[in-house]
Amino acid sequence: MSCAFMAVAAIAIARDWRAGVAVIGGGVLIATSLLSIRGGLDDVSARRRTGRALLKIAGRYALLAFLAYVMIARLRLPPLGLIAGASSVVAAAGVEALRFLWKNIRY
Repeated sequence: MSCAFMAVAAIAIARDWRAGVAVIGGGVLIATSLLSIRGGLDDVSARRRTGRALLKIAGRYALLAFLAYVMIARLRLPPLGLIAGASSVVAAAGVEALRFLWKNIRY
């Protein structure tokens, strides 16, 4: 939700649809990273072969690097938009923390 809000704000501020697409692209990168970390932890915790698990983790991060390259170099999306999209998870966590604190202060 915060990524979509940030994408709309980027379009409104930059007056360019590519800024919003860049924010969504950053959100896709962070979602791919989350799935990569989760899959790596599942592989390691399942006590599979460690070498194979490490190879899969390295492959996933190579995929992330390739996706970032394509978005910046080939699609020419603004890098600041990608960073904003990737930081949308941190922004959402901050909003939830503030909501939790506000709820506990009021009662």
